[in-house]
Amino acid sequence: MPDSPAVVMRQLHDEHAAALWRFCLRLTGGNRAQAEDVAQETLLRAWRNAAVLEKSQGSVRAWLFTVARNIVIDEWRTKRSQSEFSVAEVPDVVRTEDQTDQLLLSWLVSEALTKLSADHRAVLLECYYRGLPVAEAAQRLGVPEGTVKSRTHYALRALRLALEEMGVGA
Repeated sequence: MPDSPAVVMRQLHDEHAAALWRFCLRLTGGNRAQAEDVAQETLLRAWRNAAVLEKSQGSVRAWLFTVARNIVIDEWRTKRSQSEFSVAEVPDVVRTEDQTDQLLLSWLVSEALTKLSADHRAVLLECYYRGLPVAEAAQRLGVPEGTVKSRTHYALRALRLALEEMGVGA
C-alpha cells in the first residue's frame, strides 16, 4: 500500500527542507521572510505535483531547487513589471543587457562551490576568479604548478557534478 500524501510530504520535508531553506536564503539575498515564502511555496508545489516527483528520474532536491529558483525569478519579473511605467518621450539612457540569468547562475555556482573541498575551491578562486596563471596561483597557494593543474582539473569535475545534482544542465 502506497504511503499517504501526508507521510510523503513529511519525508520530503525532513530530507530536504533545511537545504532548500539555505538555498532560498541565498536566492533572496539573505531576506529571511522572502526565503520562508519561497521555501513554503516550493513545498506546496511539490505537494500539488507529487505524481511528477514520484515519476521523476532525477533528484528530488534538484527539482525543488529548480522550482525555488523559478519562483524567485517570477517574483522578480513581477516586481519589475509593476514598477515600470510608460513615458511620453523615449529616454536618452542607453539600455544595458538584462543580467538576471547571469546573476542566478552566479548564485548557483556559488552554492555549488560550497560543496567542494577547500583545496579545490582555493585553486578555482585563484585561476578562474582572480584570473591568475598557473605559476602565480601555485606561488600564492604554496604548491607545485602540477598540483594546481591537477586540482583545477578535478575541481572542475567536482563543480560540474555539484551543479548537475542541483539540476543545472549544460
